[in-house]
Amino acid sequence: MKLTHKLTLAILSTSVIVIALAAAFIWGSVYYSFNQYLENQRQNQFAVAAKNYYQANHSWAGVDTYLREQNLLPPLDKVNPPPQPFVLVDADRRVVVASAPYTVGEKVKQGTLDKGIRVESNGEFLGTVISTGKPLPRNPIDQEYVDQINQALWIAAGGGILISLFIGFLLARSLTHPVRELTDATRAMAQGKLKQSVPVRSKDELGTLAQSFNQMSADLVRANQARKQMTADIAHDLRNPLTVIGGYLESLKDGKLKPTSERFETMQAEVQHLQRLVDDLRTLSLADAGELKLHLQSTTPGELLERVVAAYHHQAEQKNIDLHMDVQPNLPEVDIDPERMEQVLENLVSNALRYTPEGGEISLSANQLEGKIILRVKDNGSGIPPEILPHIFERSYRGDPSRSGSESGLGLAIAKSIVELHGGTIRAENNPEQGACFEIAL
Repeated sequence: MKLTHKLTLAILSTSVIVIALAAAFIWGSVYYSFNQYLENQRQNQFAVAAKNYYQANHSWAGVDTYLREQNLLPPLDKVNPPPQPFVLVDADRRVVVASAPYTVGEKVKQGTLDKGIRVESNGEFLGTVISTGKPLPRNPIDQEYVDQINQALWIAAGGGILISLFIGFLLARSLTHPVRELTDATRAMAQGKLKQSVPVRSKDELGTLAQSFNQMSADLVRANQARKQMTADIAHDLRNPLTVIGGYLESLKDGKLKPTSERFETMQAEVQHLQRLVDDLRTLSLADAGELKLHLQSTTPGELLERVVAAYHHQAEQKNIDLHMDVQPNLPEVDIDPERMEQVLENLVSNALRYTPEGGEISLSANQLEGKIILRVKDNGSGIPPEILPHIFERSYRGDPSRSGSESGLGLAIAKSIVELHGGTIRAENNPEQGACFEIAL
């Protein structure tokens, strides 16, 4: 059964139950109130007729015959006496006109008389009319009134059910329409058409679901494009050194080139390039799988920055770049994997060295802010173009080759994975004065 039919059936069932309960309550209330009205009316008529008879005859003798003539008592039947709805009691509490469970001459309790209608004439108490609780016979006009009420209730109930069915069907269709759109979109995605978008028709849970689906679809499209770009970039990075090594080996084999130390060093450099690419891919795959192991040690931020500065001091001198560090005194130790964190900082410094012009400056700093250790790598180059900045940590993003992070284009993605594995964050921004700044918060 479709969801539309289930919702329609649920709404209709609820409506039928509510309408049935309402109709039953209304019918019972009207039936009781109408019977009470008839009983009070007949009882008053009975009392008035009894009073008129007593005023004319000054006695209750023969009053039952008079009341039958007035159609206030049923016809006399000695074999099967019909039940009478009312009993007449005189001033001495003796029954004058009887009906079961009362008998003529029986003395009635005062408490029962207090519930009846007193019969008085010129201030004189003549008697009391009490109800036996027997059902009142209805005349044709009264019965027609009751039948009309019943008919109106049936029509109202039937109309309410039809309206509930119509509204329930429309409501169910409106509720399931976004679900059907999402179903069609997910089927299209399952067939490989990842770029899907469904209209957001409301601000409720269904609207939130549609927005989340659209965001997921857009993220999948971007991830798929990034995967394709990454595959193409890695293939390109693999092809170049293999082409160089293959060309040298073929020429050496054919005797076109003589084996020299310079040519072997060139081939060795290309092999090292391949090794770095393989190491980057392995590190990134381990990080994605959550299997990149960290060997945490208590390390002071100053010692960490000193090792990075020492490693790149010579390269900075060759390019006439001022590489220095600024560490806040008495910083607490942090639990990190020193080798992995050095890998992150070395990647950032290497990046800055390639991007900072001769005579420039690179600064490494560490300080404490709001309970976190902040590590920064700043340079005074031209900065990062605004259109590239949001994508700087994406894999193989080459909007600016000098900021790709490493030759494989995976360096900054690896740095981000390592920092997040430490429970920290990394971000990039442009300095207001000049250059770029990478900030790590641990």
